[in-house]
Amino acid sequence: MKPIVVLTVLALTPVIFVACGKSKEEQQAEAIQKSAEQLQQGAEAAAKGLSDLAAGLSSAVGGDASIKPVDPVSFRDLIALLPAPAGWEREKPTGERMTSPVSFAEASVRLTKGEATVTAKITDSGFNQLLVAPFAMFLAGNFERETDSGYEKSIKVGDAPGMEKWDGENKSGDVTVIVNKRFIVEIDGSSIDDPKVLRTILDNVDLKKLADLK
Repeated sequence: MKPIVVLTVLALTPVIFVACGKSKEEQQAEAIQKSAEQLQQGAEAAAKGLSDLAAGLSSAVGGDASIKPVDPVSFRDLIALLPAPAGWEREKPTGERMTSPVSFAEASVRLTKGEATVTAKITDSGFNQLLVAPFAMFLAGNFERETDSGYEKSIKVGDAPGMEKWDGENKSGDVTVIVNKRFIVEIDGSSIDDPKVLRTILDNVDLKKLADLK
């Protein structure tokens, strides 16, 4: 055997020995770990692609795509700002916070009064355009659509832009405002007699204190 061949065989022998020395369970564990890493990378790439698309859409209608995302606040800080209007039964608030692949925190509470039901939710988008983009058309202002049963329109609550929807036939509607280009406040109601009910509940959310959260 030529010297170069001998050296090659000797060099490969430890690798072959190690590979052959692994149990079937170890090989399966490595395969599972590799698959998990590939899935994670794929999810992160998909999230980035969607975020870039959302940023483009938001910018196209006047949003600010230049703002860099930040870590969301604790959902407990959001729970503390959920409305508790007088005369309404208030269920226990819930909340969650996630940091990957899309960072956000949210808190919500369900309110009831007779047949009427209202859900109030506050979301910290962390300036993530993927979460704000669905409201971009309304944030641009001057949007209004009217039908036989109701309407959709852009609104402003103080300095906060937003949207209001009302369906008089089904006695349902929602009011959404974006605070500091970051926090999304949604008041969604059903079996209510007037959209003013939603505005009244929104008034129970301290929007200034919400805007100051870091």
